[in-house]
Amino acid sequence: MGTLKTETARTRSDLLAPPVAAALDAWPADAPVDADQVLVAPIDAALSDTAAFCEAYEVSPEETVNCVIVAGKREGEVRYAACVVLATTRADVNSVVRRHLGVRKCSFAPMDDAVSATGMEYGGITPIGLPADWSVLVDPRVVAVPHVVIGSGIRGSKIVLPGAALAALPNAEVVPDLAKPVQ
Repeated sequence: MGTLKTETARTRSDLLAPPVAAALDAWPADAPVDADQVLVAPIDAALSDTAAFCEAYEVSPEETVNCVIVAGKREGEVRYAACVVLATTRADVNSVVRRHLGVRKCSFAPMDDAVSATGMEYGGITPIGLPADWSVLVDPRVVAVPHVVIGSGIRGSKIVLPGAALAALPNAEVVPDLAKPVQ
């Protein structure tokens, strides 16, 4: 993956947010990849944002995954979902995600809410280790990529794993038409 220097994630918990490390420790035995096949690489935290990261570490946007946290309310209850999409696409929040959450209106979750609820850093939030009651919506294009790069819960590193492994996370669902290409 570009110029990333990867190591087994479970041996480098210092490069993971605590909920991510805990999720790897509890990784299901029937997952499509073993927990030891989940890799992590340190990066410059100032280069964590997608465009800067891809350029600096020579990773294609077609192999880079964003995890976008959205929220909507129904009957006074806030419903969260993580949208897992390639960097070359954008989640269809106002249509597909809204219907999936069963809310009249949804939008990107406020930064402070997302950080507080996940225990992860903004700009590094990943679907690995999210709260158990959150939906994880995965675009089919992500599943089709042999290996993807995604956040690690902190801005100072990235995780590398097969795209199919993200569809096997707890509460994950592959959602057709979740994302649209960036134009």
